[in-house]
Formats: sequence, structure tokens, C-alpha cells
Amino acid sequence: MTPTTQNAPGPQITEPQLTQLVEKARDGNRLAFDQLIDRYQGDIYRMIYYRLRKQMDAEDLTQDVFIRAYRSIARLREPERFRSWLYTIAVNRVYDYLRKKRVRSIFKSSDEGPESHPEVDQLREKPEALEQVLKEDFWRQVARIAEKLSKMESEVFMLRFMDDLNIAEIAQVLKKSESTVKTHLYRALAKFKKEKGLRQFLQEDLT
Repeated sequence: MTPTTQNAPGPQITEPQLTQLVEKARDGNRLAFDQLIDRYQGDIYRMIYYRLRKQMDAEDLTQDVFIRAYRSIARLREPERFRSWLYTIAVNRVYDYLRKKRVRSIFKSSDEGPESHPEVDQLREKPEALEQVLKEDFWRQVARIAEKLSKMESEVFMLRFMDDLNIAEIAQVLKKSESTVKTHLYRALAKFKKEKGLRQFLQEDLT
């Protein structure tokens, strides 16, 4: 079981099918777990890449996330929460990475534009899931604004808008109440909405 990084969306799986796959994987079925990898590895890779902006490190961490998930899935009590459980593993791995690298936040302040990042240039040709966030000057704007956010505001914002988790899933990932998640999200939005360049990106229903 060695996941290879995919950037295209994984095959669509209905909720009942997902639950069945997780139950089978939890019972030791390797094929079922491989199907879960096919479905989620692109999402997890993007989630990690958004935070690190380093292609090789994102690929390594993505593989490690699925290795850890495979080793731990037998202890997952609620199969329907597999997605948020998987993101919890990924978030913790990112935190570990940042602590080891002594990175002060998930974004580095930089005056360099996206053209200075080879990884970003490569991703310009990837599927449409990345097209919106890889527009000109996007990373520079986000990096500047992220400095104004607390760690929790930044993480909640990323999980909601970059990773497309809903409020309940974010609460599960971060082990916070939904009301706490909403509070941090709206604080982050208030800061981001002051930036004209990001207003279109933020036009999304939060409910």
C-alpha cells in the first residue's frame, strides 16, 4: 500500500459506499483501503500543499498520512467520520512538520510572486480544483493577510475554503465546538474581506 500523489479529484463515492469501504478496510481489506486512497489522496495532497507550498514535502507527508491511517483504521469507531478523521491525521502531520522546521505560521511572509515558486508553476497545469487559488498574486495576498490571523483563525479558514470541509467536520478535525469554529471563521473572514483582491474568492455560503 503505497499511495501516489494525485491532483485530480478522486472517484465519486456515495455515503453508503464510503461507509462500506471503511468498514471493510477496518477489517483488514487492503483493496477497500486502496479505493479510499484513490478517492482522497488528491484532496489530502492539496490540503498539505496549500500549507507548505513545497511539492516534494507535500508528497512525502501525503504518503505518510495514508500509512498512518492504514495502521490506525482498525480503531476508527465511526466509519461515517472517516473523512474528518483522515483530515485530523493530515493536520497533525502538518503541525509536526512545521514544529520541526520551526516555521512560525502556515504561511511565510514573502515579497516574491507565484512565478518564483516552481511548484506553483507546475500546478498551473493541474485540474480546475487548483485554478482559482493559483491566480496571479493570490499567494502573496494570502500570505500578507494571514499574518493578521491567529493560528486557529488561519487553520479554520484553510479547512473551510481550501479543503471544503463543513463546520461540523472542522469541529471534529480541530476538536473544537461548532460555535468556536464559527467564531474563528467569521473573525478570519472579517479580515480577509477587507482585501479587494480576495472578495470574489470568499463569495461562498458559510451555512
